Amino acid sequence: MPASPFHFLRIRIMAFSLTTSCFVARSAPRRVPRAILATVVASAMVSTSALLVAADVLAAQTAPTHGVRPRRLVIRGAIVVEGNGTPAEGPKDIIIEGNRITQIVGIDPAAIRNGTARRPAADVEIDASGKYVVPGLINLHGHVQDERAGQAQPLEYQFKLWLGMGVTTVRDVSSETPKTLQLRARSLAGEVMAPRFYVYARYAYMPVPRNEVEARQRVRDLKTQGVDGLKLFGMDKDVYGPVLDEAKKQGLRVAHHMAVDETNALDAAANGLTSLEHWYGVPDAAIPDGVQQFPSNFNYADEGMRFRLAGRLWREAEPARLQEVLKAMVKGGVAWNPTLDIYEASRDLQRAETQPWYAQYLHPTLEKYFKPDLSNHGSYFANWSSTDEAFWKENYRIWFGAVRDFERLGGVVGAGEDAGFIYQVYGFGLIRELELHQEAGFPTLKVLQHATANNALILGQQENLGRVRPGYLADLVVLNGNPLEDLKVFYPPRADAAAGPGGGVAWTIKDGIPYDAQRLLREVRELVSTAKRGSSR
Repeated sequence: MPASPFHFLRIRIMAFSLTTSCFVARSAPRRVPRAILATVVASAMVSTSALLVAADVLAAQTAPTHGVRPRRLVIRGAIVVEGNGTPAEGPKDIIIEGNRITQIVGIDPAAIRNGTARRPAADVEIDASGKYVVPGLINLHGHVQDERAGQAQPLEYQFKLWLGMGVTTVRDVSSETPKTLQLRARSLAGEVMAPRFYVYARYAYMPVPRNEVEARQRVRDLKTQGVDGLKLFGMDKDVYGPVLDEAKKQGLRVAHHMAVDETNALDAAANGLTSLEHWYGVPDAAIPDGVQQFPSNFNYADEGMRFRLAGRLWREAEPARLQEVLKAMVKGGVAWNPTLDIYEASRDLQRAETQPWYAQYLHPTLEKYFKPDLSNHGSYFANWSSTDEAFWKENYRIWFGAVRDFERLGGVVGAGEDAGFIYQVYGFGLIRELELHQEAGFPTLKVLQHATANNALILGQQENLGRVRPGYLADLVVLNGNPLEDLKVFYPPRADAAAGPGGGVAWTIKDGIPYDAQRLLREVRELVSTAKRGSSR
């Protein structure tokens, strides 16, 4: 690993001291008493010691302070993945002033080794030699949750997990909007240790608008609250167009979790939806008969039955029709946020139940929520069978292909986790989402682009977020490993991991504020341990 600039400073001070002492010894007149000569040399050595101490102090003072934004931060010697799909490049120094990246400077490795490299000055620096820097991850489908099934869950747990795994931005798609708006403001002000938030409020709270006039007014009311966008669930055709039209007029973007309902992906394409969440509405629009072949006793309100039959949906989509649906989405500017991770338990329940990080990172409130219980959304796995899993594996095969085809046709693919449901833990869910994008066939450069530059585009923040580029907000992740080779480097290191104990996020920088990621994760482990002791009493 290349030495730090302060290592070379120490060498130069010591070399200067030695040269000075030799010069004094050689050039002193012979009549000068040895005692005086020794005193002069000793004084030089004392001065050298003082300079060395000063160099060490300087080095110590430049280490980042966890949670404090410095005036000028330099990340030194990093291999940079910009986030736009281009290859990694480095080593480079990344200069951050306040909350913006101001400059990125290429460094000659030979000059670093011999100590002649001209490096930008810094108040604070991170030695990223041998490390990779990527844009801060954007979670396009998050939910701020301070409780699960009525049991309190500390927000600190959720926020530190997100930051600890490199998530610097979360699009909150339905939570308690007034509370989350306050959190958005506090996060922007640096008053709370949390990602930045974009708040998409639930449109269909009670009483649900019944006609176009009421629908448009609901959109205007939400705009008045100060939200960034809307979250739709199943929608009727007669109000769908007006809602999207009014949202556009009000400058609001819209995420839609479609249901088995009147509207589908073709309606989204025709009316200018921003992003389609999950996958309902895509295969439905490609079924020749217009509706899935449900059994006569099907009850959509029964989640166990609904998700069991959902596992049989993609195979009913006619392939040629499906391509036309995807083309329509691309033409209509609809992005697709597939949230592949959130349904994975349906294809492999045992894997979901035994994830290795549960022991240290699963809060008991969330653990209880995950257990099969039809009163909790997504906890539908009572009597789940290998037959159900086989259908869902086929579902994933077709779904993977559709997402790949969508991007090849010119569509924008995003990445979000939807954690807090169906065995997915905050932060871990988004990294698993990235792994599933890779399994679907995307190169890791494109996978990282989905979670950074693409997500920023979907948010309408492509000029500020999602890239390691001068002028952009300083949202960055410093990684102990190469994510292009192994996306698991985002996960917390585990001493007992079969692939070895390495990896992990070293620093997460959000809005120019550096956070020691491993410290955050250690605090989460302590929080979970304390909660477990409390729940066992």
